[in-house]
Amino acid sequence: MSAKLNSPVMLAAILATLNFTASAQNWNRASDDQTVAAGISETRPHLHFHPNASTAPVGYVPAQIRHAYGLDLLTNGGAGQVIGIVDAYGSPTLQNDLNVFSGKFGLPTNAVQIVYASSKPSTTDSGWALETSLDVEWAHALAPKAKIVVAVANSASFSSLLAAVNAAVNAGATIVTMSWGGSEFSSESAYESYFNKKGVTFFASSGDNGAGTSWPAASPSVVSVGGTTLYLNAAGNLTAPETGWSGSGGGFSTYFKRPVWQNGWQTKTTRAFPDVSLVANPSTGVTVYDSTPYSGQSGWFQVGGTSASCPMWGAILALANEQRVAAKKTTLTGANLVLYTIAGSTSSTGAALYGYFFFDVTAGNNGGFSATPKFDEVTGLGTPVAVNLVPGLAAY
Repeated sequence: MSAKLNSPVMLAAILATLNFTASAQNWNRASDDQTVAAGISETRPHLHFHPNASTAPVGYVPAQIRHAYGLDLLTNGGAGQVIGIVDAYGSPTLQNDLNVFSGKFGLPTNAVQIVYASSKPSTTDSGWALETSLDVEWAHALAPKAKIVVAVANSASFSSLLAAVNAAVNAGATIVTMSWGGSEFSSESAYESYFNKKGVTFFASSGDNGAGTSWPAASPSVVSVGGTTLYLNAAGNLTAPETGWSGSGGGFSTYFKRPVWQNGWQTKTTRAFPDVSLVANPSTGVTVYDSTPYSGQSGWFQVGGTSASCPMWGAILALANEQRVAAKKTTLTGANLVLYTIAGSTSSTGAALYGYFFFDVTAGNNGGFSATPKFDEVTGLGTPVAVNLVPGLAAY
């Protein structure tokens, strides 16, 4: 996957698709990554990781991911933008972990601002601590000049996390990422006001259990982020086609109608998701440093799940918003309309520009849906050709 500046990019199936399956004995979910009905008001982080920590980085590093998606061809880093990350419990070692991560990969230091939705949590949850480190480190890896605000909920209940969503917006975030979710519920539309804020875009992980619906990813006011399997060499070049990850959550909302910006992309009457994707398969996961022990382990972890792809998409939008502000424009209020509009645009000669802005993921499935050309319920519109998509979002 090598992005080319100002030229259409299509993903060619030049090698046979490989299939990585994470075995139960080798891969863990965070302790509270369990199915809990939204009606009981509990949620979970969409997080998968190798249980054995290492003293050195394991998994993909920032330079590989930046090259794979064309971010290394961009010169801006999100300066002046504020990414809000919403998690439960937070991490007592977050700043230290980010400093270690940044130092290892030559990234600028970043003082994380921590805000609490209500009271400071009285306990530490090691699964959520790893989730928080993942979110912060990889938002910083792709938008190293953006400010990061972590809004901490004092429990994993929806009510606490939604209060933290408001806290992130009140702290100035114009991008809010939510790497958690739970089952859809009949009254979910009553909470749309949390995700309709002028100048703010919200991202949510689509889930890690394959085909099926979840909230808040099903909200049409949220950019739902799915996952892929990404095969890279040490330089970050593609060694086999990127495929849809079997765990990528996706499908059709039980309650939300199809939004107008999905007209022409899918034929069902209800909202389809995810909208977009990035690498999430833990077998091709990213490296995360976490010194809060998880089952007695601390150090470098290889982590995946749509918990990884969600903050990375937030970082990509921060780059676009930086360019928008430089051009005297406002930051985007929700990005779905713009993403689908750009994906369906044509050049002055009538040529389709979909492949100019997105890598088309056409192989893989999530157990209920298959990746197909253009939009599908595994990877959405696909993964970003960031060198073209970022200025495209800025120009809209």
